[in-house]
Amino acid sequence: MKIYTKTGDSGETGLLGGARIAKHSARIAAIGDVDELNAAIGVVRTLCTNRQLDETLQRTQAWLFDLGGELACPPDGKFELKDIGASQIEYLERSMDDLTRELPELKNFILPGGSPMAAQLHFARSVCRRAERSILALDESETIRSDVKVFMNRLSDWLFTAARTANRLENVEDVPWSRF
Repeated sequence: MKIYTKTGDSGETGLLGGARIAKHSARIAAIGDVDELNAAIGVVRTLCTNRQLDETLQRTQAWLFDLGGELACPPDGKFELKDIGASQIEYLERSMDDLTRELPELKNFILPGGSPMAAQLHFARSVCRRAERSILALDESETIRSDVKVFMNRLSDWLFTAARTANRLENVEDVPWSRF
């Protein structure tokens, strides 16, 4: 099977169900940003030696793949996928609560950095925020389910908490922000 189809050479791409739209559309931008986030988390996983964090990162990658599928289903299309919901949001919240119990109290802003894994988690968090903004931009013209928007917001919080946890596990202090 060839990986190239040549069907996108004209600047359009296919959605689930066969509809074709411009590659520069808000929907495809959101799908692309979610895909980029998934790839950023893949990079994080190459650095991860903690089973608990890696398990959540792997779950998150699967959920992001599901989310990309949902975003690839246009309104009133042939398919309607709704795989992201309360259970994923609650999982992230429970995980954050568990991780936070082991962290020192956050008393000031911190800069992205510390250990290599923490720095990559902070990078993934910033990609997550961009994906969230893309989804919110799409929501202005085509309604996106509330659970999707909450999930993306919660995921960026989880990535921040995971970055702090990575520093703790590596015995590296978070980098406090200060004015120069």
